[in-house]
Amino acid sequence: MNKEIQMTGKQPTMGNIERYFKGDRFSERCNIELLSVGPGTARAKMTLQGYHWNGYGTVQGGAIFTLADFTFAAASNSHGMVAVAINANITFMKAAKTGTLWAEAREISKNFKLGSYTVEVKDEAGDLVALFQGMAYRKTEKIPD
Repeated sequence: MNKEIQMTGKQPTMGNIERYFKGDRFSERCNIELLSVGPGTARAKMTLQGYHWNGYGTVQGGAIFTLADFTFAAASNSHGMVAVAINANITFMKAAKTGTLWAEAREISKNFKLGSYTVEVKDEAGDLVALFQGMAYRKTEKIPD
């Protein structure tokens, strides 16, 4: 993870977010790495392995969704309050086969209870593989220190 990123003010530090997402064993199992987190944003990557492929020899859609969902989770939790998905959808634009997939989440809107996010998943050539949209519900619990 990129240790040089620090959030200020009431935001949790990168270390808090890193520790919080260390508990996400599924993303670890999927070979997903959180690269950066900022207020309402996040970047992650997934280096593809044979277990990511479907029977057709392309990356399984669930693997791509998992990368996008994880990145969405990091961005939506970046404000220091626990946020959980209440709606998510994905549109697949292009098949992926090898290499690394990169996901970048950005906040579209946020209020006290809801946040809307878009995540672009791209391949190593920078081509759009999938577009994910998610809505998060903000709970009253803070991200643990």
